Amino acid sequence: MKNYITLFLIAGLAILGSCKSKTESKKIPEELPILVQGEEVSYATDSTNLKGYMAYDVNSKEKRPGVLIVHEWWGHNDYVRQRADMLAELGYTALAVDMYGDGKLADHPDDAGKFAMSVMTNLPEATARFNAGMEVLKSHTSVDGEKIGAIGYCFGGSVVLTMANSGADLDAVAAFHSGVQLPIMPNDKLKAKILVCNGADDPFISPESVTAFKSALDSLNADYTYLSYPGVKHSFTSKEADANGEKFSLPLAYDADADAKSWASLQQLFLEAF
Repeated sequence: MKNYITLFLIAGLAILGSCKSKTESKKIPEELPILVQGEEVSYATDSTNLKGYMAYDVNSKEKRPGVLIVHEWWGHNDYVRQRADMLAELGYTALAVDMYGDGKLADHPDDAGKFAMSVMTNLPEATARFNAGMEVLKSHTSVDGEKIGAIGYCFGGSVVLTMANSGADLDAVAAFHSGVQLPIMPNDKLKAKILVCNGADDPFISPESVTAFKSALDSLNADYTYLSYPGVKHSFTSKEADANGEKFSLPLAYDADADAKSWASLQQLFLEAF
């Protein structure tokens, strides 16, 4: 009898041990911290070599929306890469594109204006460069190619709005301190949700152009938000704005409050679009 009791206890312990092992094997693995990786990428159109910057969270294995970022008129610089990193921290894969070719940068407004004009007056090439970036982004292993957005600053804002108006396959587009008198105005090809964040005291953006832009969107019943921040000037999201404004005698000024509010509005746009 004693031997039977001993065997029973041993069997019971074995069963408990087996259950414990199965329970432990079902534990949910701990979520890894966000780890943003940035890498330079080279791509091209038929006529232009382009140099971009891709940022994403390498610890996330899930497919996620992709976001194109188009630089200010200065060119593809550290600022646009910082924004790519910020988007990666929010859970997106971001590609800061190169619209000038070969990573070309301007160090004076005269050169920046020439570079920007060369793009905006050659829309077939501008579209080819934008689409080349989009294909690179969509083909990245971390990206859900059915969920793509685009944002742009200054010149870049005008680019992304123009691409959206030309019918680019974008879910959401945001423009910051961007002109809205565009080579292609809103029309029935527009698919994206639109966000524009501008300073009310930005002398580069005329009230007449804003009225015309809004009227075009209203005529389409487009899904858009136009935000105008009182007392805010051009280039308000860039901490380099004050130094550049003083150096080149331009009406530029960083505004921390407007910067934070516009970034929050961007996050809301993407939450709704994706």
